[in-house]
Amino acid sequence: MKDQRIAIIDYGAGNLFSVKNALTFLGCENAYFADTPAEVAEAEKLILPGVGAFPDAMKKLRARDLIPAIRDAAGRKDKPLLGICLGMQILFDRGFEFEETEGLGLIEGIVDRIDAPGLKIPHMGWDDVTIVNPSPMTASVQNGDRVYFVHSFKAVCAEKNICLKTTYGQLIPALVRNDAGNVYGAQFHPEKSGPVGLRILESFLTL
Repeated sequence: MKDQRIAIIDYGAGNLFSVKNALTFLGCENAYFADTPAEVAEAEKLILPGVGAFPDAMKKLRARDLIPAIRDAAGRKDKPLLGICLGMQILFDRGFEFEETEGLGLIEGIVDRIDAPGLKIPHMGWDDVTIVNPSPMTASVQNGDRVYFVHSFKAVCAEKNICLKTTYGQLIPALVRNDAGNVYGAQFHPEKSGPVGLRILESFLTL
């Protein structure tokens, strides 16, 4: 696990250092920031962080010519990918933040605004999660574990692709995966979610 080359994709919209610090804490000594297609291609695993807006993130990925490299990597079952927060949202087919925008198309579904009348948006703070479909990434998770969210939009996808859910006025997918099982997305911030988040990141390292 310590020797894995893990690319934290740097496209100008990510929470890079907190992710790298969490990986370092877990003993991963070869995590690095990747902002070119070649650096993405040489990684054994990929993490796609993100803060901000869906359209802006896709523009920044396109400007650095990273979209084909990410899609190529995701097409390989031996190269796991984890999207975090906005990085999770852009894994889907399209988003509707400000304008309809094409996503990476790695998980079938869309991203739309949270509909939670009477509740504050963004959904911000600690909330509990429930297992929907067990997966290697949920091996260390128990129903009721709490993780940290900051988001105004949510994934809308098939139940088969939801590993963990939370509830904030409606069901919100908290951890998702593609049908092949090598692409995951966390709506919450595992790097900011204390021991539970670290265990989830450790599960990613052991995929």
